[in-house]
Amino acid sequence: MGWDAGPGSGDNALHADLTARWTAALGEGARDHVVPMSADEARLLLTELARELEVAAHTKEPTNQIVELGAELAQAHFVGDEVLGRSIAVLCAHLGDTGIPVDRLAELLGAFTNGYIRAFRTWLLAEQESVRAADIVARHTAERQLRESEARLRAVFTQAGIGTGLLDMTGRIVEVNTAFATMLGYEPAQMYELALTDLVHPDDEAGMWDLYTALLRGEHDSIQVEKAYPHRAGHTVWTNLNFSLIRDEHDRPQYTLVLVEDISEQRALRERLQFRAHHDQLTGLPNRSRFIDALTDAFADAGSTFGLCYVDLDNFKMVNDTFGHAVGDELLIQVARRLRDCAGRPDQLVARMGGDEYVVLVPQFDGSDTAAELAQTMLDTVATPFDIDGHNLTVTASIGVLQGRCEHATADELLQAADTTMYWAKAAGRGRYAVFDADRGRQAHARSELSAAMPTALGRGELFLDYQPIVGLADERTMAVEALVRWRHPDLGVLPPSQFVELAEDNGHIGALGALVLERACADGRDWYDRFREDAPIVSVNVAATEVADPTWLDRVQEVLTETGLPPDRLQLELTERAFMHTTGRPLQALRTLAESGVNIAIDDFGTGYSNLAYLGQLPLDVVKLAGPFIRCLRTPQSPSTADLLILETIIELTHALGCVITAECVETQHQANRLRDLGCDTAQGWLFHRPMPVHQVTELLVDRSATSVGGPAL
Repeated sequence: MGWDAGPGSGDNALHADLTARWTAALGEGARDHVVPMSADEARLLLTELARELEVAAHTKEPTNQIVELGAELAQAHFVGDEVLGRSIAVLCAHLGDTGIPVDRLAELLGAFTNGYIRAFRTWLLAEQESVRAADIVARHTAERQLRESEARLRAVFTQAGIGTGLLDMTGRIVEVNTAFATMLGYEPAQMYELALTDLVHPDDEAGMWDLYTALLRGEHDSIQVEKAYPHRAGHTVWTNLNFSLIRDEHDRPQYTLVLVEDISEQRALRERLQFRAHHDQLTGLPNRSRFIDALTDAFADAGSTFGLCYVDLDNFKMVNDTFGHAVGDELLIQVARRLRDCAGRPDQLVARMGGDEYVVLVPQFDGSDTAAELAQTMLDTVATPFDIDGHNLTVTASIGVLQGRCEHATADELLQAADTTMYWAKAAGRGRYAVFDADRGRQAHARSELSAAMPTALGRGELFLDYQPIVGLADERTMAVEALVRWRHPDLGVLPPSQFVELAEDNGHIGALGALVLERACADGRDWYDRFREDAPIVSVNVAATEVADPTWLDRVQEVLTETGLPPDRLQLELTERAFMHTTGRPLQALRTLAESGVNIAIDDFGTGYSNLAYLGQLPLDVVKLAGPFIRCLRTPQSPSTADLLILETIIELTHALGCVITAECVETQHQANRLRDLGCDTAQGWLFHRPMPVHQVTELLVDRSATSVGGPAL
């Protein structure tokens, strides 16, 4: 396009019209070509081509320049199916209108077409070659990548640390890596000669091969199992297997890929942990958890009968304290060995429950054998001396025996019953066995329920007081009242103190119970004192030895007296003879402090314990209460013996000599009252005079009597 313009080259209107018509023609119809230039760039190109065609058409220039113009259009990527035809149509119409001869016009259009087609063919061949070259490159790249991928997969398969194998649908090993072969003691080539049955192990789970067969049928895509393999050297290799199904292009199962992980060490560790979780580390016996599982399994059969022997060594703490824990541990080991030898049958389970407690599960016996006979055998065996580090030790055991299901609904209840029965054997003197008794068990269970319910009863106000008057034997005037606690149980009704006070001492609630009784008794005593003054009765409250031993007890008594305003000489504290025998040091000093403040101190049930008369002089006593057995011997004129009367007379005289008042308990007949009065007894209480009564009846009694208070020693 670099020739000079000829005539008409300055006629911008002509080639502007050609440019517009040409641009419009190429913009119509199907756009099956993409020109890599903007619309302005395309218009500029067509403008230049139009101008040069105008010039060439009106000169006698050779047609090779026209050929170049056609080629230039094709080289500009105007290569759609209709580009050439529309271009020739526009050029023919435009140039024909300018008066160019037909021959010259045909020559020009032919040259333009020839240049366009030649350039188009060159472009097309280049494009085809480019596609072919790209295809070759892509094919070579894909082949190279495939080879590299296969090499990587082969390296992974061969060198992987985890065992890998490929099996066909018959179970024949097609490929196996070194890790899998080494795991079982083989070379890879040796494993190709093995049949699937050569890898079966006796410990294989029953459903394992059925699961593998289902995989081969295509019912699963993958399965995971734990399998034992026989090692070539003879031992067992435990593995974790992951089978995956490989399908062909038609989705038919073709191979199975297996990944094998050696878990022998993990399994051994797991088994050790399981053993430790279910066995006692010291003795090697099954532990409590394992025994509970076995008992639960035995209990699951509704028709089964079996027995339990609950064994506890007597005074084992003394062994630890005297010889040390190492000797104690060795003793426990040897006892476990002997008990295991006694339970000779495989189905008898001996377990250690903890500490020095063992338990034996006794299945249904044949013939005349019983769990009690086994218990006696174990007692005899344990009683044989033990030789431990040069120490000759003799120990005994207490055994609770339970035969059959009895009335217990669960395994835990059965075990608890056997444990309770063992404590019955201890209470009976140790070194023996006791057989469970259902009635006694129900009583023990009831006591346990009462013990558990006591905190709630204390907080819910179920406990209340009755009072039994204490009268002077000379005139039967009410001198004092003994506070007697009652429990209004929501299910069992009103319970006397004999059914729960001892429980309170055992379970640690005696402090709270004693505080409640003291507070209420002192409050009632203050009400009577405010109303009757010196004619008001002394309030007598029973106190347990554990209460007096509490360092805070003295302060609590003094606080109650201060808060209620009850004069100290209107309060009497009763302790049993046994409690006094164990009251020394600070507890005894607490009693002396209270006595010095005016509180009356009484010894209750005198004659049922040590009866140490010499000890009476060392105690801060004001009152001695004779125990019921002394009084019952006076029930009728014929009942007392000369010895009984002499003992009573001696106690009364000694009590008076010590400056104390003597009170008789459990007086039920007039003969008892008369005889006690004749012997010099000061006061008495019992059903002959009054039964225990609520506080308002005591008040009514005091109003009716309106007795004048008599001076003298306190009760």
